[in-house]
Amino acid sequence: MADGDSGSERGGGGPGGFQPASRGGGEQETQELASKRLDIQNKRFYLDVKQNAKGRFLKIAEVGAGGSKSRLTLSMAVAAEFRDYLGDFIEHYAQLGPSSPEQVAAAAGAEEGGGPRRALKSEFLVRENRKYYLDLKENQRGRFLRIRQTVNRGGGGPGPGGLQSGQTIALPAQGLIEFRDALAKLIDDYGGEDDELAGGPGGGAGGPGGGLYGELPEGTSITVDSKRFFFDVGCNKYGVFLRVSEVKPSYRNAITVPFKAWGKFGGAFCRYADEMKEIQERQRDKLYERRGGDESEGEEVDED
Repeated sequence: MADGDSGSERGGGGPGGFQPASRGGGEQETQELASKRLDIQNKRFYLDVKQNAKGRFLKIAEVGAGGSKSRLTLSMAVAAEFRDYLGDFIEHYAQLGPSSPEQVAAAAGAEEGGGPRRALKSEFLVRENRKYYLDLKENQRGRFLRIRQTVNRGGGGPGPGGLQSGQTIALPAQGLIEFRDALAKLIDDYGGEDDELAGGPGGGAGGPGGGLYGELPEGTSITVDSKRFFFDVGCNKYGVFLRVSEVKPSYRNAITVPFKAWGKFGGAFCRYADEMKEIQERQRDKLYERRGGDESEGEEVDED
């Protein structure tokens, strides 16, 4: 099916039903392999697995009560990571408990005043030229997961540096489990093959420009105080790179380190770690010497 509205978005599928595979007619030669519809509060969500020459990918569409639509596009590999993040948000949401009147009033005031609403939990994902921001938020209508995708088309696109305005969907928190389970089933049924992990929009190392790197190290993260650092290895037409993302509840930043500089970066980190260890040891020794001197002076006073 062409990359416009899916058959399910045009009313071809009933609520909660998976749709059989269908072949699109059009020059783009994009097939729709499966579709799932979810009705959550007053919104409809469609999860469509599609396939083209680059591989399989997932399109997520939100249709509001007035018919407005927002869409996200994820490779099957990113969809799997997205599923795991949803599990973290579900667990965090379950631990929050009911909102207090003060929290609801504060959220309402921020919304009316146009000020930023504090995120209850945030995550950040970067793959190729796509960025995904996940923020659990709260307003007068309740708690929801806002998912925003931006696509960098390069210097020729609109906006600074070609960064497009992106797309955003808002998933009511009550539907997180249902949404995650539907996504997990589609991934189990249609994801996991080598060519799927490599291709599709926002794909990984084996996509265009991936060269011989059909396999790359898995990403990881570390938490320090209120910050979380994500380490994600990717590949584009320029080669392999490491994306280091720093995420706090109200702040995000990232740097990209090319593969040829990893050794220098690693050496610099190790050197600074060793130097700081030596500095700390010298400071500790000076502190012990100072304390020892004070104790000696005290003993001399006692003898007098």
